[in-house]
Amino acid sequence: MRFEAKLLMLALILCRLASQSLAQREVQKSASRNTTVNSQNVSSEQVPLTLTSDDGLSVLAAALDFHHRNSRTDCSHLVHAIYVRAGFPYRYVRSSDLCSGMKEFQRVIHPQPGDLVVWQGHMGIVVSPTQHVFYSAMRSGPGTDTYDAPYWKHRGRVRFYRYINDSGTKSRNRLVLTDQDK
Repeated sequence: MRFEAKLLMLALILCRLASQSLAQREVQKSASRNTTVNSQNVSSEQVPLTLTSDDGLSVLAAALDFHHRNSRTDCSHLVHAIYVRAGFPYRYVRSSDLCSGMKEFQRVIHPQPGDLVVWQGHMGIVVSPTQHVFYSAMRSGPGTDTYDAPYWKHRGRVRFYRYINDSGTKSRNRLVLTDQDK
Protein backbone atom coordinates (compact mmCIF):
# COMPACT_ATOMS: atom_id res chain seq x y z
CA MET A 1 0.00 0.00 0.00
CA ARG A 2 2.85 2.37 0.80
CA PHE A 3 4.29 1.90 -2.70
CA GLU A 4 0.91 2.73 -4.26
CA ALA A 5 0.64 5.89 -2.15
CA LYS A 6 4.05 7.06 -3.34
CA LEU A 7 3.07 6.31 -6.92
CA LEU A 8 -0.15 8.27 -6.49
CA MET A 9 1.89 11.19 -5.11
CA LEU A 10 4.19 11.04 -8.13
CA ALA A 11 1.19 10.97 -10.49
CA LEU A 12 -0.39 13.98 -8.76
CA ILE A 13 2.84 15.94 -8.92
CA LEU A 14 3.21 15.02 -12.59
CA CYS A 15 -0.32 16.26 -13.31
CA ARG A 16 0.38 19.49 -11.44
CA LEU A 17 3.57 20.07 -13.40
CA ALA A 18 1.83 19.34 -16.69
CA SER A 19 -0.72 22.04 -15.97
CA GLN A 20 1.84 24.85 -15.69
CA SER A 21 1.08 27.83 -17.87
CA LEU A 22 3.04 28.57 -21.04
CA ALA A 23 4.43 31.72 -19.45
CA GLN A 24 5.85 29.73 -16.53
CA ARG A 25 7.52 27.32 -18.95
CA GLU A 26 9.14 30.18 -20.86
CA VAL A 27 10.48 31.60 -17.60
CA GLN A 28 11.90 28.18 -16.68
CA LYS A 29 13.56 27.80 -20.09
CA SER A 30 15.13 31.23 -19.80
CA ALA A 31 16.30 30.57 -16.25
CA SER A 32 17.72 27.17 -17.13
CA ARG A 33 19.79 28.65 -19.95
CA ASN A 34 21.25 31.20 -17.57
CA THR A 35 22.04 28.77 -14.75
CA THR A 36 24.04 26.03 -16.43
CA VAL A 37 27.45 25.40 -14.94
CA ASN A 38 30.46 23.39 -15.87
CA SER A 39 32.13 21.13 -13.32
CA GLN A 40 33.86 24.06 -11.59
CA ASN A 41 32.16 27.42 -12.20
CA VAL A 42 29.09 29.22 -13.52
CA SER A 43 28.93 29.98 -17.23
CA SER A 44 26.31 31.51 -19.48
CA GLU A 45 28.40 31.34 -22.67
CA GLN A 46 27.60 28.92 -25.48
CA VAL A 47 25.06 26.95 -23.50
CA PRO A 48 24.22 23.63 -25.17
CA LEU A 49 20.57 22.83 -25.94
CA THR A 50 19.25 21.01 -22.90
CA LEU A 51 15.96 19.38 -22.04
CA THR A 52 12.94 21.65 -22.13
CA SER A 53 10.20 21.58 -19.51
CA ASP A 54 8.12 19.39 -21.84
CA ASP A 55 11.05 16.99 -22.23
CA GLY A 56 11.34 16.81 -18.45
CA LEU A 57 7.67 15.86 -18.26
CA SER A 58 8.35 13.10 -20.81
CA VAL A 59 11.03 11.74 -18.49
CA LEU A 60 8.59 11.82 -15.56
CA ALA A 61 5.91 10.09 -17.64
CA ALA A 62 8.41 7.34 -18.48
CA ALA A 63 9.24 7.04 -14.76
CA LEU A 64 5.58 6.70 -13.88
CA ASP A 65 5.12 3.98 -16.47
CA PHE A 66 8.39 2.17 -15.70
CA HIS A 67 7.52 1.08 -12.15
CA HIS A 68 5.47 -1.86 -13.40
CA ARG A 69 8.42 -3.63 -14.98
CA ASN A 70 11.39 -3.77 -12.58
CA SER A 71 10.58 -2.83 -9.02
CA ARG A 72 13.91 -3.98 -7.52
CA THR A 73 16.52 -2.40 -9.82
CA ASP A 74 19.24 -0.12 -8.38
CA CYS A 75 19.14 3.67 -8.76
CA SER A 76 21.56 4.11 -11.66
CA HIS A 77 19.99 1.33 -13.74
CA LEU A 78 16.49 2.67 -12.98
CA VAL A 79 17.37 6.22 -14.05
CA HIS A 80 19.18 4.99 -17.17
CA ALA A 81 16.22 2.82 -18.23
CA ILE A 82 13.77 5.69 -17.69
CA TYR A 83 15.82 8.12 -19.77
CA VAL A 84 16.20 5.58 -22.58
CA ARG A 85 12.46 4.87 -22.50
CA ALA A 86 11.73 8.61 -22.64
CA GLY A 87 13.91 8.90 -25.76
CA PHE A 88 17.01 10.43 -24.18
CA PRO A 89 19.68 7.74 -24.35
CA TYR A 90 23.10 7.97 -22.76
CA ARG A 91 25.82 5.48 -21.99
CA TYR A 92 25.18 3.80 -18.66
CA VAL A 93 27.26 5.05 -15.73
CA ARG A 94 27.10 4.53 -12.00
CA SER A 95 26.06 7.49 -9.87
CA SER A 96 29.57 7.82 -8.45
CA ASP A 97 30.95 8.17 -11.99
CA LEU A 98 28.31 10.74 -12.95
CA CYS A 99 29.60 13.05 -10.20
CA SER A 100 32.81 13.34 -12.24
CA GLY A 101 30.75 14.56 -15.19
CA MET A 102 29.91 13.15 -18.60
CA LYS A 103 29.27 14.70 -21.99
CA GLU A 104 25.56 13.81 -22.08
CA PHE A 105 24.74 15.92 -19.00
CA GLN A 106 25.35 19.54 -18.01
CA ARG A 107 25.52 20.45 -14.36
CA VAL A 108 22.87 23.02 -13.33
CA ILE A 109 22.25 25.07 -10.22
CA HIS A 110 18.45 25.23 -10.39
CA PRO A 111 16.85 21.90 -11.31
CA GLN A 112 13.68 21.43 -13.32
CA PRO A 113 11.44 18.35 -13.49
CA GLY A 114 13.23 15.50 -15.26
CA ASP A 115 16.75 16.57 -14.26
CA LEU A 116 19.03 14.21 -12.39
CA VAL A 117 19.66 14.62 -8.68
CA VAL A 118 22.99 13.02 -7.76
CA TRP A 119 24.99 12.28 -4.66
CA GLN A 120 28.17 10.25 -4.46
CA GLY A 121 26.65 6.76 -4.57
CA HIS A 122 23.01 7.58 -5.36
CA MET A 123 20.92 9.25 -8.05
CA GLY A 124 17.32 9.96 -8.98
CA ILE A 125 15.08 12.12 -11.14
CA VAL A 126 13.78 15.50 -9.97
CA VAL A 127 9.98 15.48 -9.83
CA SER A 128 9.26 18.84 -8.20
CA PRO A 129 12.08 21.30 -7.60
CA THR A 130 9.84 23.61 -5.57
CA GLN A 131 9.00 20.80 -3.16
CA HIS A 132 12.47 19.16 -3.52
CA VAL A 133 10.86 15.84 -4.50
CA PHE A 134 12.73 13.21 -6.50
CA TYR A 135 12.03 9.70 -7.76
CA SER A 136 14.52 6.86 -7.41
CA ALA A 137 15.13 3.29 -6.34
CA MET A 138 14.81 3.24 -2.57
CA ARG A 139 15.31 0.38 -0.11
CA SER A 140 11.60 -0.41 -0.35
CA GLY A 141 11.56 -0.15 -4.16
CA PRO A 142 10.97 2.76 -6.55
CA GLY A 143 9.48 5.78 -4.85
CA THR A 144 9.74 9.45 -4.01
CA ASP A 145 11.48 11.39 -1.27
CA THR A 146 12.74 14.92 -0.71
CA TYR A 147 16.37 15.61 -1.48
CA ASP A 148 16.65 18.01 1.45
CA ALA A 149 15.62 15.32 3.99
CA PRO A 150 18.18 14.66 6.75
CA TYR A 151 19.09 11.24 5.31
CA TRP A 152 20.05 12.73 1.94
CA LYS A 153 21.81 15.74 3.47
CA HIS A 154 23.91 13.24 5.41
CA ARG A 155 25.04 11.69 2.10
CA GLY A 156 26.82 14.89 1.14
CA ARG A 157 26.42 17.68 -1.35
CA VAL A 158 23.62 17.24 -3.86
CA ARG A 159 24.26 17.97 -7.53
CA PHE A 160 21.83 18.45 -10.39
CA TYR A 161 22.40 17.53 -14.03
CA ARG A 162 20.37 18.25 -17.14
CA TYR A 163 20.46 16.08 -20.24
CA ILE A 164 22.08 17.69 -23.28
CA ASN A 165 20.04 17.25 -26.45
CA ASP A 166 22.93 17.01 -28.89
CA SER A 167 20.61 16.56 -31.85
CA GLY A 168 19.72 20.25 -31.58
CA THR A 169 16.04 19.57 -32.17
CA LYS A 170 13.09 19.94 -29.90
CA SER A 171 11.82 16.58 -28.88
CA ARG A 172 8.09 16.20 -28.60
CA ASN A 173 6.44 12.89 -27.84
CA ARG A 174 9.72 11.01 -27.62
CA LEU A 175 8.42 8.27 -25.36
CA VAL A 176 9.85 5.11 -26.90
CA LEU A 177 7.66 2.05 -27.15
CA THR A 178 9.35 -1.29 -26.65
CA ASP A 179 8.27 -4.62 -28.11
CA GLN A 180 6.54 -5.37 -24.78
CA ASP A 181 4.29 -2.35 -25.25
CA LYS A 182 3.08 -3.27 -28.73
